[in-house]
Amino acid sequence: QVQLVESGGGLVQPGGSLRLSCEVSGFEDSGLSLDWYCIGWFLQAPGKEREGVSCIDFKDGSTYYEDSAKGRFTITRDRANNTAYLHLALLKPEDTAVYYCAAGSITTATLEAAGGMRTRYYDYWGQGSQVTVSS
Repeated sequence: QVQLVESGGGLVQPGGSLRLSCEVSGFEDSGLSLDWYCIGWFLQAPGKEREGVSCIDFKDGSTYYEDSAKGRFTITRDRANNTAYLHLALLKPEDTAVYYCAAGSITTATLEAAGGMRTRYYDYWGQGSQVTVSS
């Protein structure tokens, strides 16, 4: 069974930083390879629709960022540990949201061509991790 588990969220003051982790398992048992997927991060603020943040091709590390995430957020992955990360810096209260990781059978190049991330591109989802930015 494919599973994605987020961790690393919590309470941070404005201007601070966090690193979120997404550990992926079960792809091999399902006849899949993580190298076929882009691991993405989404956020959902209270009362708002879920929106894309960033995605990384697990095979070669190519990245895609939505305009809202450029500059302060960085996505990375560790192939050996089947883990993707989202580094959040210079955090603002407006960044407060539940952050979800997801696996999609799509590439960053396709995201560029399609004009952005959509939830329907993603097949597997984690449970979410709360990030609260407050003084």
